[in-house]
Amino acid sequence: MTFLAGRGIADITGEIAEIGLLGYGLPDQQAEGLHTRLRARAFAFAHGGRRLLLVVCDLPLVFSSVTQAVVARLPAAYTEANVVITATHTHCGPGGYSHHAVYNGNCGGFRPQTFRAIVDGILEAARRAIADLEPSTLRLGRGELRDASVNRARRAFERNPEADKVFFPDAVDAATVLLTVERDGEPVGVVNFFAVHGTSMTNRNRLVSADNKGYAAYHWERQVSGIDYLGESDDPGLITAFAQTNAGDLSPNLNLRPGSGPTEDEFENTRIIGLRQYEAAARLLESRADAEVLEGGLDSRLVHVDMASVGVGAAFSGDGLPHHTSHAVPGATAFAGALPDGPTGWRFVGAERNVVLDVVSQQAIYRVSRRLRDAQAPKSLAGPVSLMNRVVPFGQEVLPVQLVRIGGLYLLCLPFEVTIVAGLRLRRTVAGVVGSDVDHVLVVGYANAYGHYLTTPEEYDAQMYEGASTLFGRWQLPAVQQTAAMLATAMRDGRRVEPGTPAPDLSARRRHHPARPGADEPHSHRDIGQQLTFMWDGRTAIAEFVGVHPGNDPRRGGTYFEVQKREGLYWRRVADDGDWSTRMYWTRLPSARGTTRSTVRIQWHVPPETPTGRYRFVYRGNTGLARFQGKSQEFDVTDDES
Repeated sequence: MTFLAGRGIADITGEIAEIGLLGYGLPDQQAEGLHTRLRARAFAFAHGGRRLLLVVCDLPLVFSSVTQAVVARLPAAYTEANVVITATHTHCGPGGYSHHAVYNGNCGGFRPQTFRAIVDGILEAARRAIADLEPSTLRLGRGELRDASVNRARRAFERNPEADKVFFPDAVDAATVLLTVERDGEPVGVVNFFAVHGTSMTNRNRLVSADNKGYAAYHWERQVSGIDYLGESDDPGLITAFAQTNAGDLSPNLNLRPGSGPTEDEFENTRIIGLRQYEAAARLLESRADAEVLEGGLDSRLVHVDMASVGVGAAFSGDGLPHHTSHAVPGATAFAGALPDGPTGWRFVGAERNVVLDVVSQQAIYRVSRRLRDAQAPKSLAGPVSLMNRVVPFGQEVLPVQLVRIGGLYLLCLPFEVTIVAGLRLRRTVAGVVGSDVDHVLVVGYANAYGHYLTTPEEYDAQMYEGASTLFGRWQLPAVQQTAAMLATAMRDGRRVEPGTPAPDLSARRRHHPARPGADEPHSHRDIGQQLTFMWDGRTAIAEFVGVHPGNDPRRGGTYFEVQKREGLYWRRVADDGDWSTRMYWTRLPSARGTTRSTVRIQWHVPPETPTGRYRFVYRGNTGLARFQGKSQEFDVTDDES
């Protein structure tokens, strides 16, 4: 029986101004404009009576808030068990879309507008993929990519046994895996799996950005394949998603400093690391005739696990003794951040230890609670999530663990940031149960919810950032291995699994969120939409307009501005705010109380291949009462300039 497969894409960009960027967690990293739009790329599969939906999102994280809202509005054939929603883990996407307070801390609370943009966009992409289901061949190709990541926690990695480390001679997971959807011999969709953090853009950046994986997808879709993201065609063209695997300890900052490597320019680093991922995936596509054809149908299992109270059997603990997890508790160094990707700025904690919390944990808490000591030592404890949850939903402890199968490819989908050796052990666990090779099992992190990090017990003992962020203690990985083995056994034997009690749906709770921006105010003697300044040096065009607050309308599925080229009597759009070559900066100016006075600056870094001719900017917005547009002065691109 032939697979049916479909693909779809949609915009999920939320607010781009005066909202905290999620990832680094810095209070002062508030959005001030747009670098690249964020998109959801959905792939639907059907075989026999079974369905599967995989959605890869240009998001920092996926929360249960999003997964629950999406699944509730999908057709009945799509359930929590056969829907995978995973994030690329950009650290410069807008926050405020979780129902747990810890993730909304720098956003002023829950942000309904951004939440709606994300949920509506994922649903739009999913519905397009489902409507696109057609007979397809699925191919699986494998290669290596060794110059796009570096291990940022090498001291912790080295604590692992040689039998694990030998699998990663450079301390990175170099595997790049390509799932291709092919019709009549032509590719129509690809999903690339490669492990690297979305931290090429630093915590100094203030523009919403899809980071390196977003660039890889953009380059392939727009620059190579010529997709028009704003087009109305029924055939979207080649949709390319760049998904994460076990990226927990892998950084794109090759010099192990924020924004450093391969160059000292964060924008250029984002492009280069993304381009390298694209090139590795494109090589696999070119050789797809030699790739494995997937057969054997679809399957899925999911269970909700209370990670705070898992009894870990001796068969999985690694020391031959039973153990248990505990309630979620971050370690002191979790608040310092991963230094190669950017510190969080918390002043009370050191990079690798905190003397005060060390003494309190070792000399007081662990002496009183032997159970907590067994679960969490040697972590320096820094605040129990369970106690905070009694006041307000702060962090999630009941989390989904999911196993899906596409032919001979197994995806273990987890709500964690999994280190490469932890991922290897999980892959070996699943492969051993189902009788597969380990390279036919992938860990898909950042999926369906979020529960922070997952390290090996050996890495945990180092208590670097990743270990301190393994919230449920030293035995968290064995607990997940035990759960993965249970799911794999049920899948192998054709048995259903009781899903357990999911985390509560918190959407009905009242949440504080910031008030909408005040009425937009024009500048003195200048109307809204009017050009203020213009500069053209032959390489970059910059126009500044009297603007409005972008929060009036995120223009999901549209654009804030266009770069247009004169063609005869008409102007044709050649670029917009979804293009790599453009940037939009928004600035709030002093204004009367209760109003907003704005300046919008649009930049176009003219690509070398740009045709000669006359060009202009068109800026569009919404005051809340009426739509408007403003035009820049015209400028000429000549042979010398292009």
